[in-house]
Amino acid sequence: MPEKRPAETRAQDFHEVYAEFIAAKAEEQASRCSQCGVPYCQVHCPLHNNIPDWLKLTAEGRLEEAYELSQSTNNMPEICGRICPQDRLCEGNCVIEKAGHGTVTIGAVEKYLTDTAWKNGWVKPLTHRRVRSEHIGIVGAGPAGLAGAEELRRLGYKVTIYDRHDRAGGLLIYGIPSFKLEKDVVVRRVKRLEDGGIAFRLGFDVGRDASLADLRAKHDAILIATGTYQARAIDAPGIALNNVVEALDYLIASNRKGFGDAVPEFDSGALNAQDKHVAVIGGGDTAMDCVRTAIRQGAKSVSCIYRRDMENMPGSLREVANADEEGVVFEWLTLPKNFLGKRKVNGVRLTRMRLGTPDSSGRKMPVEIADSEFTLDADLVIKALGFDAENLPQMFDAPGLGVSRSGALSVDPKTLQTTMDGVFAAGDIARGASLVVWAIRDGRDAAANIHKYLISKASTALEAAE
Repeated sequence: MPEKRPAETRAQDFHEVYAEFIAAKAEEQASRCSQCGVPYCQVHCPLHNNIPDWLKLTAEGRLEEAYELSQSTNNMPEICGRICPQDRLCEGNCVIEKAGHGTVTIGAVEKYLTDTAWKNGWVKPLTHRRVRSEHIGIVGAGPAGLAGAEELRRLGYKVTIYDRHDRAGGLLIYGIPSFKLEKDVVVRRVKRLEDGGIAFRLGFDVGRDASLADLRAKHDAILIATGTYQARAIDAPGIALNNVVEALDYLIASNRKGFGDAVPEFDSGALNAQDKHVAVIGGGDTAMDCVRTAIRQGAKSVSCIYRRDMENMPGSLREVANADEEGVVFEWLTLPKNFLGKRKVNGVRLTRMRLGTPDSSGRKMPVEIADSEFTLDADLVIKALGFDAENLPQMFDAPGLGVSRSGALSVDPKTLQTTMDGVFAAGDIARGASLVVWAIRDGRDAAANIHKYLISKASTALEAAE
């Protein structure tokens, strides 16, 4: 890996953890690729990036060619290089890693290639070969919406992206902390799309400013890529106490503060960890974002409460290691029983757990250990148990929009079209809460299917006219 900034230094700011590769190190690292006959790194990448080939080009010093190959299958390679859980995807399935010699650091090379491309002017403007008359509306300016918009614009379509936030990027801007993804990296991607002719309507709330039917009447096709923002609940006494907050509210406040925005909830201390004992409940990447943010805000102590052990947690083990280095205390195999306090929370009553028999997913189920309860001081509790889909049929005034049992939009698995004609869905809102790289993949697939839909519709209209 590139050099990692010391924990005591990086815990004082929100800059990225890893330094940049230098060219010699990138070439050296890329040259370790064994050029497998079956490239498991590529197989286990949701975008099926042609990793061995661009590693070979990097090793040969042909960086511009390597970048061109890298970006041909990925709309945001430098973002994926920073935030993908490579230890669970490409790098975790590297043959050299499996042989015990340490993985090729694919994500770091990917980040290096694209950052180098931006510096040297190799990132080309967004262009299209022909201009089409059809206009596509995209609801949601997160990774799925941005990737879909770019692919559709390349095909010559007019594209407008609607988003309820005041900045484009979705969770890339407001959900992921800057120490994992500095915001200028996202801003320059969005600017490239704007310069390429994609229109953005920000601060636009579908359901308030227009119904889905209004947008459908205005556009030839719609792509819904809103992501999942409904926080999962905890059913425990005291959950309604002040200073028990949602992870996304906490992260958005921190990121807005980083932009220099006025954030009253942060300034009042409600969404600020400074001088507080902080408890974060959950074991995924969002929980890691919260605990590491709290460290940087100057918390007195930061604990992560998770009902399983480290081996069974859903988040990136690399992120867990970073958090541990920075001073986070992990309370493995613990479950909140109730939250203590009168008006404001001042503690969490926990019980110890053990792992029992596996559930349907194959993960061992946590089981309470009798008489093992203990109390943890906490005057800020952050709930980071994951996200579900919001009720879009109700929000968008679109009762014809079908949903699955989980609340995600029902889509045809081949076309990604919803139950409404000409309305498609991509990313977490159709898949369920998942990774940014999967959102990009879904956005690209949805764009290809929207293109097929519009071509078929035009052909049918032409045949009817004849």
